[in-house]
Amino acid sequence: MPRLIAFLFGIACYALMFGTLLYLFGFLANFGVPRGIDGATAGSSGAALPIDLALLGLFGLQHSAMARPRFKAWWTRLVPPSVERSTYVLLSSAVLILLFLEWRPLPQLIWEAQARWAVVSWWALYLSGIALLFAATFVIDHFDLFGLRQVWRNLVRRPQLSPDFTVAYFYQYIRHPIYLGWLLIFWATPHMTVGHLLFAGAMTTYILIAVRYEERDLVSLHGSDYVQYRRRVPMLFPRPGQRRYSTLRELR
Repeated sequence: MPRLIAFLFGIACYALMFGTLLYLFGFLANFGVPRGIDGATAGSSGAALPIDLALLGLFGLQHSAMARPRFKAWWTRLVPPSVERSTYVLLSSAVLILLFLEWRPLPQLIWEAQARWAVVSWWALYLSGIALLFAATFVIDHFDLFGLRQVWRNLVRRPQLSPDFTVAYFYQYIRHPIYLGWLLIFWATPHMTVGHLLFAGAMTTYILIAVRYEERDLVSLHGSDYVQYRRRVPMLFPRPGQRRYSTLRELR
């Protein structure tokens, strides 16, 4: 693939991903999008449940399988390594768009906040999840995570760099602040319906499964440095009174 074409492809995939994420935030909040997770009309619960589960399962399968090193090794025989991450971003966005289009609402109410302070608190928690999610991606290199750095280095004929093991900011207290951000986004709502609960529960299950495979890959990549880090820093929630982790030297 010509370098300029690969670069433009990477930008297009990033733009699609960013737009898809914005739509997802509106979808879960039932705000600013043509149809939110609770939709305008409800269909048959018997038909909606298997369809929604299939859509969630497809996302989990694609998102997790394509992130594994063995799949990447096979995939880069078919696509240039410089656009491997961009194709992952593209297909992840496509699966989410399919979910938006085919989602069947299950609007039966589970809970609903009535007091103004409670509604405001739920939305503040939701927005804090979005803020944490994006901030955590920039800490570890946002543009590498979404494929832009790879296509840029390919364009200017620089070698691709392997990610270094660094610990800063949120990662000094929990190992996976991105996943914590997603959990806040999935669960923080003043208006929880059966459909939203299904989405949040399925995505939480995916995260708890995927993080185990991701940690195994990180141990393979970074060796004893990550093993020591994992022993000292909790996965998703900081411990009360936990000391900040700052350097690898502190762990040795």
